[in-house]
Formats: sequence, structure tokens, C-alpha cells
Amino acid sequence: MDWTEQFDGYCERVDFTYWSEPVNALTNAAFIVAALIMAYRTRGHLPSQLLCLILFAIGTGSYLFHTHATAWASLSDVAPIGLYILTYLFLVNFHIVGWPVWASALGTAAFLPYAAVMVPLLSLHPFLGISNFYWTVPILLIVYAALLRRKHPATARGFVIGAAILITSITLRSIDMQVCDAFPLGTHFLWHILNGLMLGYMIHVYHAHVLAGGSGER
Repeated sequence: MDWTEQFDGYCERVDFTYWSEPVNALTNAAFIVAALIMAYRTRGHLPSQLLCLILFAIGTGSYLFHTHATAWASLSDVAPIGLYILTYLFLVNFHIVGWPVWASALGTAAFLPYAAVMVPLLSLHPFLGISNFYWTVPILLIVYAALLRRKHPATARGFVIGAAILITSITLRSIDMQVCDAFPLGTHFLWHILNGLMLGYMIHVYHAHVLAGGSGER
């Protein structure tokens, strides 16, 4: 694989110069700001701090991708996202669902076959296929919310709110190339802003649950 190969997959990009996507690049500050705010608010709690660190890496990696637009930069973009999903899922399984470490790890590993099944199914729909992998996350959040709604209603409600923000965000990501003629800037930058909000909020939901001692009250 040529790690220096460049990609043009966004409405805003018109060439392969460094600042061809200034808005897409700079709106990654949403991830950085969210990470710093939540790092301050969750100081002293190592699992939440780890999520904040990964969130910071998401912003950094996405910035690199929207400036360099290369294969290696793409990896720096998607790898932290995958790490955030798996880390958050493990912490939910362990601290919120209440599974032991081994079951939490197995439940986390189960995300891989789940995604492997869901991605082809989602791809059957032309619109959902554009962001097929990302749709697996709000679906999973809604499933967890349904399972937790009686024992931890406030946390379940937080998951639903997070899923709603993410559904809006994914929709905006998916229409980016479709609106180019009418809106040359595209809508991908809104994906960054809403995702920064959503991922920071999900850290809040998790941390608030832990602070409440698992009661779900905040």
C-alpha cells in the first residue's frame, strides 16, 4: 500500500494543497476543546481521562487527514475513532452494565463481528451505505439504552441523546458530496462540530454514572 497516496473525498477539497480544506481542518478544534473541557471536569478519574486523551487524538488525526489527505493520515484519523468506540464499550460493559472484566472484554470484542454483519446490511441502502460503519454506533447506543432503561434510566436517556446527536452528525457527513453544487463548502465540517459535542457528552454520561455510584441519578 502506498501510504503517501492522496484522496479527495470531500466537497470542500478542490486540490491537494495543505489548506485545501480549511474549514474541515479547523473545525477539528471541536474535538480538542471537548477533550480539554472533559479532561478538566473528570480530573482524577483515570478511565474518563483515557477517553479524553483518545478524543484529543481523534481531533489531531482528523486534522492531519483534512490537511495532508494521504493514506497514512487517513489511518491517523480512523484509528483513534475505533479505539474510542472499543474503550467506551468496555467501560460501559464493566462500570454500567456491571459485567466482570472477562465478560466486558468479550462483549467489547463482539463489536467486531457485529460491525462485520451490520456494515454489509447497511450498505444495501444507498444512503446508509455512504457512512455504513458509523451507523453501527447509534444503533448500538439505542440497544444499550433499551437494556438499561429500567435499572439506569438517566444513563439510558444520555445514550439516546448521544445517539440522536450522532444520527444528525452522520446524516450531515453523508450528504456532503451531494450538496456540492448548491453549497460548495459542504457539510462535513458539521460532522466534526457535532461529533466533538457528542463524544464529549458521552464521556460526561459515563463519568456521571460512575460518580453517582451506578445509581444512574445525576
